[in-house]
Amino acid sequence: MPNSDAHSADHATSWQGVSGRLYGIVSESLDGFTLRENHLYLIAGAKAVLWVGSTAELVADPLSRTRFRRALGEAQSIIRLTAQTEEGERLSTIVDLEGGGPAASASAQAA
Repeated sequence: MPNSDAHSADHATSWQGVSGRLYGIVSESLDGFTLRENHLYLIAGAKAVLWVGSTAELVADPLSRTRFRRALGEAQSIIRLTAQTEEGERLSTIVDLEGGGPAASASAQAA
């Protein structure tokens, strides 16, 4: 079960989607953050995912741009998926990530 505290993603190395799939993640600096093309990003607030997407969503979707700008103002952490996502999988991956959370560590799962 994913940890519901999105802020703890700062120390996580994986994110668990609602499907149970684990995604490798890397924390990005809030200062000077720059989106890289062909990568998925997740912006988390203190207790919730605020935005998930890529440059493609920002270019193609005005609502996503609005959510992205709002999310940056409330961001506690910015996370980049370590693996690039195929075009055909991007939208389903976004939905999976939005409902998930930082994966519990192996030691926490054993407890």
